[in-house]
Amino acid sequence: MNKIPITKAGFDKLKKELEHIKTVSLPENIRDIETARAHGDITENAEYAAAKERQSFIQGRIQELENNLATSYIVSLEGLTGDKIVFGSMVTIEDMKTGDGITYQLVGPFESDINRNTISVTSPIGKALIGKSVGDEIRVKTPGGMREFEVVDISVEKTDSQMTGG
Repeated sequence: MNKIPITKAGFDKLKKELEHIKTVSLPENIRDIETARAHGDITENAEYAAAKERQSFIQGRIQELENNLATSYIVSLEGLTGDKIVFGSMVTIEDMKTGDGITYQLVGPFESDINRNTISVTSPIGKALIGKSVGDEIRVKTPGGMREFEVVDISVEKTDSQMTGG
């Protein structure tokens, strides 16, 4: 079984979501099922059908989160220098054709979210960036075709212990 890299913050977020589902969402769903059952015949009860469908979704999400947590290993972001792009780096790249720049943080696949500018180290761009330095150019095959980028900045996001001095 391959272990999947994750930041401490990403791991904690998954744990928190799992705990919330188990302690809030699942009990609420059980109450909803009991309430719907109390209305009588469940064969034509839309509330019951919806609650059972939601229960299936919740159980699936619990399994997914438990699996993600079990297959993850936390990668410490302590000691990152910003010399080369590694897991956890904040990277600014510039599209060599358009001149547009964007900053991403390289994270694991369980915590990547393009809307939050976090991309997976296993994505095509993530793979191409690992090990690169400022000034390096990369070519990436995207759904829109081959694109070329230049690394313009590498920085390190401060971790909680770096901010508190511990």
